[in-house]
Amino acid sequence: MLLDQCNADVVLTSSKADDPFISVLQKYAEASGGVFQVRPHKEFSPHRGRDRLLSLRFLSELRIEDTGQPLSSDGSSGPEPRNAYEFMQKRKYAVGDPTMKRWNAAIRLANYTELESSPLCISCLGALLDHLARERAASDLDDDAGVEGLNISGIEVLTIDKVMHINADALFSLQVFENESHASIHSDKTKEGLSLFARHEAIECFLHQENLAPASALQTHLKGIKNIPRILGLLRSGKAGIGDWQGLVMFTYHSAMLRDTLGELHQGDQVEVVRKLVASLDIASFKEIGNAVNETIDWEESATNNRVCVRPYIDEELDQKKHVYAGLDAVLCKVAEQICQKIPMDYTKSLNVVYFPQLGFLICVPMQEEWASEEGIKVLDGWSFQFSSDVHVYFKSQEMHDMDTHIGDLHPSIVDREIEIIQELLERILVFSEGMRHACDICAELDCLLAFAEASRANNYCRPQMTVDRIIDIDQGRHPLQEQVVDIFVPNNAQLVAGVGFGASAERQPDIDHLSTWSSIVLCTGANACGKSVYLKQVALIQYMAQIGCFVPATAATLGIVDKIFTRVQTRESVSKVQSAFMIDLNQVSLALRNCTANSLILLDEFGKGTIPADGAGLFCGVIKHLLNRGPQCPKVLAATHFHDVFQKDMLDPRKFPITFSHMQVLFTSSKGNILNPGDTSISGDSGPTKHEKVESTSVVPPGEKITYLYRVSPGLSCNSHAAQCATMFGLPSRTVQRAQYVSKLLNDHELAQLLEEKMTAEEQENIKVAGIAAYKFLAMDLTNDQASPETDIKSRLAEALDRSSST
Repeated sequence: MLLDQCNADVVLTSSKADDPFISVLQKYAEASGGVFQVRPHKEFSPHRGRDRLLSLRFLSELRIEDTGQPLSSDGSSGPEPRNAYEFMQKRKYAVGDPTMKRWNAAIRLANYTELESSPLCISCLGALLDHLARERAASDLDDDAGVEGLNISGIEVLTIDKVMHINADALFSLQVFENESHASIHSDKTKEGLSLFARHEAIECFLHQENLAPASALQTHLKGIKNIPRILGLLRSGKAGIGDWQGLVMFTYHSAMLRDTLGELHQGDQVEVVRKLVASLDIASFKEIGNAVNETIDWEESATNNRVCVRPYIDEELDQKKHVYAGLDAVLCKVAEQICQKIPMDYTKSLNVVYFPQLGFLICVPMQEEWASEEGIKVLDGWSFQFSSDVHVYFKSQEMHDMDTHIGDLHPSIVDREIEIIQELLERILVFSEGMRHACDICAELDCLLAFAEASRANNYCRPQMTVDRIIDIDQGRHPLQEQVVDIFVPNNAQLVAGVGFGASAERQPDIDHLSTWSSIVLCTGANACGKSVYLKQVALIQYMAQIGCFVPATAATLGIVDKIFTRVQTRESVSKVQSAFMIDLNQVSLALRNCTANSLILLDEFGKGTIPADGAGLFCGVIKHLLNRGPQCPKVLAATHFHDVFQKDMLDPRKFPITFSHMQVLFTSSKGNILNPGDTSISGDSGPTKHEKVESTSVVPPGEKITYLYRVSPGLSCNSHAAQCATMFGLPSRTVQRAQYVSKLLNDHELAQLLEEKMTAEEQENIKVAGIAAYKFLAMDLTNDQASPETDIKSRLAEALDRSSST
């Protein structure tokens, strides 16, 4: 799929790649007439790739128009350097500071890709840059600049067709996985799975009332199936233990039970995953495997000896050796008695004959006190000393050599023969390995769909209607996680259509009412902690759930296909990153703007809050206008902000911009429980309010009154964040909150000077008042009149402004 889409002219791979993979790439290169090379695996290193990327000029060097200054100056002027330090300083000014260049590159690289979550991508980029540098050097022998000399102007992300792209930041922000390194992100499966329609059909089938019992039985049997591909790999490598063999037998049993249960599903033959699994389950072959393993392996003996043992009556030679080994204790006792009769009585008080694997049979005698002296160990005629410990001495005699010859190294021979028998069994099993792998893959799909069905039934999800139109139409949508942790969740609607920017409008579809009134950008305002972030996330999660094949938490949903989801919701700070929190936010937005299409979905939650309000509001407006300027290519955007000053003329004017404005409702009640209505304000302008211009109150709620979050989305703007009431609810001291409200009122009334007057005496305040009046009078004077004695007239007028006589 990837090779066909990118139509590559050059294909590079690592020398450590699998042989089948290399064969596929080689055949593709031969068919397309391209170049195929197998490079040393050291070139495919994440660290090496990162170094190559950070050395690219378009990342490490800022353009002149970006800085207003030239990148470097001519280092030939000035006096010659007198020492190494001056030489390095002059070189830094001439070619740039390498540390600063690398820092710039690390910052800007995050605009194109994520280093932490893309080690394979970074490795391949490094190998590709090395290849380009080699090609450049081969064509120009005088060029030795390496990767730094490459004229690369940008990096473009290749998005695979029919696959949603969602990066680690979006997964983290939407809380899809607890950890972004979830197995499904790095899955090595490349085969095409079920279509969205097929997955939704399967879930609908499992949710039928008559299928609840069979679906529960299917889940029970699927729990008994272990990781068969892993088990087969261990069996093939000879590292499988007794538990792995048991897992293989359990697979053969539960696969047969699955086949029977699938036949009990009502209309199950109309579900694609059921048909695929029924076709893949070769029950006869799987039963043959299970019976062969059960008939060969002795489970009790294997558990006792902690190794795979073979049952009796499987191999006659093995049975004879085990019989001899089982009676070995009696034989050793008899031989020991015979040896005791032949040795002197005073040599030792006791004697044993023991068996050691690899060493054979030995005579064991307790260590005597006199043997520990300088005289050493006394060895009888015909015996040979082998080794000793602190308490025993071991010898070989002719009888031991005879036993070694006739009985042999019995235990290793038993183990070796059992290994041979198990290997023969394994060869019979591996014939069916591909069939078992395929069945296991489909079982994984079925397990996933059954989990979707169980979640949909438990949480009252609905089936989404997928359409080719680029729309999001959600009726009474809910957040799938938030509704699990609150007593009551307030559902909300969401309507977006792509392609409604400046100079473009939505094409009306006959089956969708009011599509012409929808926008590509929905901008949500409201009080702090009123649920704006949850609303943004729930829309993206509903879209995500629908495209992975699950039902969605809503009353109804009609959704087009989204190719990419980008978010600026949460900032993942780390000491390992060179960016500040605000720079990370900028990287996330930059990545979205560079890679989004008309089919993408972007979430912007309070973008711009990490810097001063003026700059943050400007960046927020710039991003929104940039997306609107794309016209028919404008993506679907959900944004939330507290920059209320931007909703005016020449900025995000609600009367001129094709944006849907909404807010989260709140309710105010007095200390006596009465519902308050602070009143509405309207946007200044010549025309009356439109459907987007209803504005919630901007007045400040008096102290002692309560704010209640309704978590309901309504049309219009809310131009007050009610931060003071939120602070009171969450425990800030009332004195601090009242002071904050007072300062906020002075800022809104442009009377910040009153804060300076708080610590002044009455006399100082009076002097400032008089000085202010004099300043106003002076500014009102007209000094342009042409009179006979302008100097005298000016003095008298200044004296009048200062309430003084002209003589003084």
